[in-house]
Amino acid sequence: MSTETTASVSTHILDTSAGRPAEGVAVQLSARSGRGADWQALGGSATDADGRCKDLPALPEGTTHVRLEFDTETYFASKQAAAQQDAPALRDSENGRPVFFPEVTIAFAVVPGEHYHVPLLLNPFGYSVYRGS
Repeated sequence: MSTETTASVSTHILDTSAGRPAEGVAVQLSARSGRGADWQALGGSATDADGRCKDLPALPEGTTHVRLEFDTETYFASKQAAAQQDAPALRDSENGRPVFFPEVTIAFAVVPGEHYHVPLLLNPFGYSVYRGS
């Protein structure tokens, strides 16, 4: 929950190739307090059966930028045999990578008192992200 001095962040992932929430995707949260500041790792979570991370760490006061890092390679590798076995990039993948985007990193600016919900629409060959509500 946001306060007047901090922002808050939530996310969820929909696997558009399967038409359902992406369960078990590792998500790391980082923050920084200014454009030139170093990123501070705050911790992580994994998506639940609804594709949501309900326990992301709180943002520290002074946060101006947030970064979410999604481990998509591990997720799709676990789904490869069942849902993605006929996809060309999976049959013919180079270096054993099961997806084109092994990770997705989203960075965005925040202001105190606001809540930022950042949904990720994901498939092995692309993704889309937006500020939700």
